[in-house]
Amino acid sequence: MDLFTRATQILREFKGERYAFGVGALQKTGALAAELGRRVALVRPRSHGSDVVGEVSQSLADAGVRVVGQVVGAAPNAPREDVSRIAAELAALAPDVVVAIGSGSTLDAVKAACVLGALGGTVDDYFGIGRVSARLAETGAALAPMLAVQTAASSGAHLTKYSNITDARTGQKKLIVDAAIVPARAAFDYGVTRSMPPDLTADGVVDGMSHALEVLYDSVGKPYYDTMTEVARLVFGLAVNFAERAVRNPADLEARVALGLATDLGAYAIMLGGTGGAHLTSFSLVDILSHGRACGIMNPYYAVFFAPAVEGPLRIVGEVFREAGITDAPLARLHGRDLGIAVAEAMMAFHRRIGLPTALGQVPGFSQAHIERALQAAKDPQLRMKLENMPVPLTPETVEEYMRPLLEAACDGDLTRVKSVR
Repeated sequence: MDLFTRATQILREFKGERYAFGVGALQKTGALAAELGRRVALVRPRSHGSDVVGEVSQSLADAGVRVVGQVVGAAPNAPREDVSRIAAELAALAPDVVVAIGSGSTLDAVKAACVLGALGGTVDDYFGIGRVSARLAETGAALAPMLAVQTAASSGAHLTKYSNITDARTGQKKLIVDAAIVPARAAFDYGVTRSMPPDLTADGVVDGMSHALEVLYDSVGKPYYDTMTEVARLVFGLAVNFAERAVRNPADLEARVALGLATDLGAYAIMLGGTGGAHLTSFSLVDILSHGRACGIMNPYYAVFFAPAVEGPLRIVGEVFREAGITDAPLARLHGRDLGIAVAEAMMAFHRRIGLPTALGQVPGFSQAHIERALQAAKDPQLRMKLENMPVPLTPETVEEYMRPLLEAACDGDLTRVKSVR
């Protein structure tokens, strides 16, 4: 069974009829929305996507669903101010259903806005794991059902229980993690991603790869490890073999379908297990880097740090890079830290092929302050889940000893500076 067929099969098993994906999926958005209600508030992208909005609007009309008003979506990284604004505007429209069109930032902001609309308070009240569900159980309230229409192959926000929200004043991102905020229906026409420019395409690719890689690490010794090994092979196989094509020729539809499937499977991965180190650090780099790009830069350094505990996962992804001709390292003969460095070097070579930086020091605006912010965030109780999901778990007390040299290595691009746990 080829990569495309198996990836499609897994996604259908994952979401069933609640998710329309693939070329032409926008035509099904009206029917999906009609399953949830007849009065729709439409949240549209801030700066692009007019063709998608038009096609969704026509599909809604054809299904007898009425749009009662439109709301502008969120800025990049889903600023908390946009969450509050969207919540207020949706409350004024009082829709049966919220149809949100956009990439990860808008979809994450709408998820959080629906929480505020149903439960009140501020977004700070819901950061962490399961706090939305607990409050819904206490109050008997219900969230407005959401149809998430994805426009970018990246975060997988249309399929997951995560909402990433940013405080622009501090430059720090935090997470709501709760099954209650998974969109009730979703749609993603992979063909619309042909409008994604090369840099955004590359960012999305490494975002999806990060999801698969970090959950693969987290799955070692757990019941879903075998599932994650297959998912990781599919994600990396689709991404590594088609990303460069999409970057060089944005109109390449086969490559776009491959990357859509890869990033959707990345979303499936983060519904099985949790992300860890690279995602944790990325939350402190929002003022200088996209989320996906930040994760992509950090993953090679965490690969070296985690290497003694994740040899199996490293061999799985390393083999994909070897088959694609990106590394000729003798992976079968390497172990521990040496294996980690070889796979990390392959990751970095792949990133260079698709135009991404491989060190924080290469990023305009990066400073020592970002290292200090990342170290402080790693000690934040609301982000403790990321420390605990690491295959080499850290505690707030050991962050300074091990994470500081890792971040300094990422600044210089020197994998040998990563400190291993004794």
